[in-house]
Amino acid sequence: MKNEIRLYMFQTGVLKCKENNIKMNASQDPYEIPVPWYLITHPKGTIVIDGGNAVECATNPKEHWGGITDVYWPVMKEEDGCVNVVKDLGIDPASIKYVLQSHLHLDHTGATGRFPNAVHTVQRKEYEYAFTADWFAAGGYIRKDFDRPNLKWNFLEIEGNEVYDVYGDGVIKMIPTPGHSPGHCSFLVTLPEDGAILLTVDAAYTTDHYEDKALPGFLASAVDSVRSVAKLREIASIHDALVVTGHDPDAWAKFKKGPKEYYK
Repeated sequence: MKNEIRLYMFQTGVLKCKENNIKMNASQDPYEIPVPWYLITHPKGTIVIDGGNAVECATNPKEHWGGITDVYWPVMKEEDGCVNVVKDLGIDPASIKYVLQSHLHLDHTGATGRFPNAVHTVQRKEYEYAFTADWFAAGGYIRKDFDRPNLKWNFLEIEGNEVYDVYGDGVIKMIPTPGHSPGHCSFLVTLPEDGAILLTVDAAYTTDHYEDKALPGFLASAVDSVRSVAKLREIASIHDALVVTGHDPDAWAKFKKGPKEYYK
């Protein structure tokens, strides 16, 4: 498996919240969203994208996340934790080469510090903002997840139409898509058989957001958010990509899920 290029889609349970937390100005009705993360096997080394919720959320969410659990309540099992999933796939956690961070919000930092030899790749502006977030955004960053000793970091400084090609072979590209957070990135994954898959992550929470029918319930900049979505639509069109939005419960149900299914 390690020599084949594969994309696995997993989730660390769900977040229980209200619809307007995900779609701005929507209802106060209960809303439940998946918390995806991704694993890519590659001949040059296996990669984890984000890792979902920290495994501590399976046993004591309130202690690990604090007051933000009044808005977003995680429901997951310990076996959903990304390290446990990796082990169940027969992959040694020490062999994970990169942890790629779309951004550093609490439901995307489940992999930080969990893989001892991994290089953690994130936009520099995202890392810096995580320590100095504005009052309305501070609750979304759980510092103990990413402020860990001895982590190996690779800080990116990419803007506009620049991309970061992780292995230099066009398979995994990080694309700056600010708006949801200042240093957010999405991912264009190009596979040998299944072709291009665009992981918007939180640059487009839902299909409604991707289609300009709703703004996300949480964002740092509405203008940047809208422009990043327009950029992603153009990229998807050029590459005829399968679009995977970040937290859409209806769309998420339609994709292949690991460990039994994968894209190749």
